[in-house]
Amino acid sequence: MIEVKNINKSFSGNQILFDINAQFLQGKVNLIIGQSGSGKSVLAKNIVGLHTPDTGEVLFDGRNFVQMSRQEKTEVRKEIGMLFQGSALFDSMTVEENVMFPLKMFTNKSHKERLDRANFCLERVNLSGKNKLYPSECSGGMQKRIAIARAIAMQPKYLFCDEPNSGLDPKTSIVIDGLIQEITYEYNMTTIVITHDMNSVIEIGDRVMFIYKGKKWWEGDRNSILTTDNQEIIDFVYASSFMKEIRDNMQKKI
Repeated sequence: MIEVKNINKSFSGNQILFDINAQFLQGKVNLIIGQSGSGKSVLAKNIVGLHTPDTGEVLFDGRNFVQMSRQEKTEVRKEIGMLFQGSALFDSMTVEENVMFPLKMFTNKSHKERLDRANFCLERVNLSGKNKLYPSECSGGMQKRIAIARAIAMQPKYLFCDEPNSGLDPKTSIVIDGLIQEITYEYNMTTIVITHDMNSVIEIGDRVMFIYKGKKWWEGDRNSILTTDNQEIIDFVYASSFMKEIRDNMQKKI
């Protein structure tokens, strides 16, 4: 589990996060949603240590990350898997080399051990036999799956996904959502997904936190988000005419 307590963050005197308190549960897909500029990405960067909060605590299973030494933070980061928005694969490396990269950087495993782990991870994301391809030879959906394989190579306790469906078609997005959900449950990870994709919210949102103007505005699950009377959530969820039509149909049935 990851907890954030009383997180505040400002840049050049402009406060972005206001006293954020939240729990992200182990074995659940925890979503952080909100409009562009709401502070959701800043919150995620404070959690993983890319930013340091002005005040507050970030606890990884009770360990206060903010107060750790550099070496202690390095050890915690080894327990974190990252899925970046643009996949962030190395173009000059093959698929297997990309997946093995964190193992080469952060472990003393032999080449055979690294390769065995890479093959296992690629098989888990249904990419067996694609080892020698380069990212440029792979579709957008394949690149996301390669990035997921790399993210789980170190057998992380925590998985962070930044807009995992960005640039993907709806069908492929569903596949990626399903894969994130499956590995979260299978490996009992604490997964945090930053997204504005309502399909992801409805499909995999075990817990959903809505950030509005830097504040935690609403919290619930994928079912309650469709029935809340919180006006800011309503404006966000039903921004499109398609979602408004769904809401109207739901209200008619009621």
